[in-house]
Amino acid sequence: MSFEFFIGGRYLRAKQKQAFISLITILSVAGVTVGVMALIVVIAVMTGFEADLKSRILGGQPQVMLMRHGGAFTEYRGVLAEVEQTTGVEAATPFIYAQIMLRSRHGASGAVLRGIDPDSAGRVIKSLDNVNLHDSAKLESTLDAQLVKPGIVLGRELAKNLGVIEGDSIYLISPRSMLSPIGHVPAMKQYKVAGFFESGMYEYDQTFAYIHIKDAQNLLRMGDSVTGIDIRVTDIYDARNIAEKIISKLGFPYWARDWMQMNRNLFKALKLERRVMFIILTLIILVAAFNIASSLIMMVMGKTRDIAILKAMGATDQSIRKIFVFNGMVIGTIGTLLGLCLGLVICTVLKHYDIHELTGDIYYFTTTLPVKLEWINVISIICAALLICFLATLYPARQAAKLDPVEAIRYG
Repeated sequence: MSFEFFIGGRYLRAKQKQAFISLITILSVAGVTVGVMALIVVIAVMTGFEADLKSRILGGQPQVMLMRHGGAFTEYRGVLAEVEQTTGVEAATPFIYAQIMLRSRHGASGAVLRGIDPDSAGRVIKSLDNVNLHDSAKLESTLDAQLVKPGIVLGRELAKNLGVIEGDSIYLISPRSMLSPIGHVPAMKQYKVAGFFESGMYEYDQTFAYIHIKDAQNLLRMGDSVTGIDIRVTDIYDARNIAEKIISKLGFPYWARDWMQMNRNLFKALKLERRVMFIILTLIILVAAFNIASSLIMMVMGKTRDIAILKAMGATDQSIRKIFVFNGMVIGTIGTLLGLCLGLVICTVLKHYDIHELTGDIYYFTTTLPVKLEWINVISIICAALLICFLATLYPARQAAKLDPVEAIRYG
C-alpha cells in the first residue's frame, strides 16, 4: 500500500475531537446512497413502464398500417398478395374502420368499429387470437334468416360500460344514414355478443368492437372495399424500413404508418420524462457531493500541520492531492455501492410482489408496477455518481496541495 492511501485511511478514521467531521462524512455517504438508490428505482420503473406499454400497444394494434389516399379501395386482394411477399412481413390482414354507437338495455356508448377477417386477424393482432366470428351471410344460407344475428366482439371494459355478457343482444348504430319515408335515419342493426377481448390497454379495451369484415361491408354499404391492411413484421424496430419498402413497391396513392409513428408523441414523452427524472434525482447526489467537499475542506483545515510535515519530509503536491482525492472517492464509492444494493433490493421487491394496483383509466392499463432493470442504466448511474464525487474532491485536494509547509508549521 502506498503511503498516500495509508494516510488517507488514517484520516478517514477521525479522532473523538473530530467527531463533527465524521458526522459530515456519514451524511455524505447517506446522501450518495439515497441518490443512487432513488435513481436506480425510478429509472427501472420508468423503463419497465415504457417496455410494458410498448408490448401492450403492439399486442392491440398492427405494427404497420397500409391505407390509400381517398379512402376505401376494392383491389385489396392484389395489394395483400404484394404485401405478404415483401421481405420482413410476417402476416397481413384487411380491415374496415368506422366510428359507431352501441346501445344495450343498460346504456349506450360510442365505439370504434373494426371489421376484420377472423382467419388472418389473429396472426397480425395477438389480442384477437381467440376471436371467433362467423360471416352472417353464410349462416343465413343454412339457418332461418330471422333467427340469425351476426356476432360482435367487444373490449372487456366496453362490455362493462354497456352492462352486457356473452350471448346478449346489442344494437349497432352506424353514422351511414339510410333513406326512409321520414328522411335519412342512421342505419341500425342487432348483433349478438360473441365474446370479449382484453389487450391490457384500458384505452383499447373500452373503445374497440370487432365484427366480421363482410358484415361491416354490408352495414356500411361499402361493397367489396376495405379501409386498409394491417401488417405484422418480423422485426418491430425495422417496421419503418419495411413500410417504406411496401410503399415504394405499391407507389402512390398508397401510404403507410408504422407503430412508432402512430405512437410517436407517447414514446417521446416517456423518454423525456426519464431524462428529466435522471437530471432531477442526480441533484440529490450533487447535494451529497457538496457535503463531501465540505468534510474534506474541514479535514484540510484540521490537518494543516500534518500536511506541512509531510511536505517537509518530501511529499509532493501530487501526493497530497492524491490523499484527499482518495478520501473523497472512498466516501463516494461506499455511498454508491450501498445505494446500488438498496436499489437492486427495492427493484426485486417491486418486481416480484404486488405492492400497488394501478388504476387503468389513469395509467393506460390495469396492472401492478412494472420494473425493468437494464444494466446500461445501472452502469450510467454508477459512473455519474462517481464522477460527481470525484469532481467534489478536486478543490479541497488542490487547496491542500497549495499549503506552504513553512507557514503551516509556523502558524498551524
